[in-house]
Amino acid sequence: MQDQPINIKKIGVLTSGGDAPGMNAAIRAVVRAGFYYNLEVYGIYRGYEGMINDDIRKLDSRSIAHVLERGGTFLKSARSLEFRTPEGRKKAYDNLKSHGIDALVVIGGDGSLTGAHLFYKEFGIPAVGLPGTIDNDLFGTDLTIGFDTACNTAIEAIDKIRDTATSHDRLFFVEVMGRDAGFIAINAGIGSAAAAILIPEKKFPVEKLIDRLKFREKAKKESNIVIVAEGGKSGGAQEISEKVKKILPSYDIKVTILGHLQRGGAPSSFDRILASKLGVSAVEGLLQGKYDVMVGIINNKIVYTPIKRAIVDDKKVDEEDLRIAGILST
Repeated sequence: MQDQPINIKKIGVLTSGGDAPGMNAAIRAVVRAGFYYNLEVYGIYRGYEGMINDDIRKLDSRSIAHVLERGGTFLKSARSLEFRTPEGRKKAYDNLKSHGIDALVVIGGDGSLTGAHLFYKEFGIPAVGLPGTIDNDLFGTDLTIGFDTACNTAIEAIDKIRDTATSHDRLFFVEVMGRDAGFIAINAGIGSAAAAILIPEKKFPVEKLIDRLKFREKAKKESNIVIVAEGGKSGGAQEISEKVKKILPSYDIKVTILGHLQRGGAPSSFDRILASKLGVSAVEGLLQGKYDVMVGIINNKIVYTPIKRAIVDDKKVDEEDLRIAGILST
């Protein structure tokens, strides 16, 4: 993790994998910090695919004007099958060297950071990763860039769904993103007064859900919202709703899948600030000789975690959050 610092003059920054609100704020922070430390900063467009295709351009102040408040990533993002091959990575390395780029800042999820780790091991290009994913599933940081905004978006949508659910005494199953992690589901569930939260990390048998719904019916609850995280072993919201319908045929059941809605929109103030802090810390980490690491925030303090740990170690959901969610849903 801590290597002998090299003389870094030019750094490249890229976003890869799924986009997340706050990525533009992170790019802006990297560029601003680079200018502060008299570095040249190059934007690598379309992630590792752009690195292979030499879609690399020098960034200036105009490049990052009015991007802080924008969702998505102005550097674009793409999956790259070619980068998974030794030949593709060698082509990418040659393009970086042709621009004189000494180091990388990679913003993305575990797949993106895996690429940075492999690239460093093979070619010695110093890299610092930033956790840019709405899923919040990376070890080594309490929060990832985009997670807060995604939760806010989900809660806002669920609030609107509750209006129609209450009007018709309906049971809604709402599926949120998160791949195989339940962080968005837990936070959206607590924030929207969900009747139940189903996540991949914990078993929640249909029988238990039926008991919960019957209890709430006796308590004269006017509406029921069940939050389902995608990637659960019991299936998505549609599959679970069908199982419930067979047991409770009298219930008026609807399903809403929020999908990529959660990735879009202007980043929250929290995500803008988090991304800005991490972006500056990434550049400073490189200059201090912190290579092959992910910069994160734990207990409101900046920390550097080896990328290998960040992508391999499991990040567990907060049991206290689950306990509180259970109390509030009764």
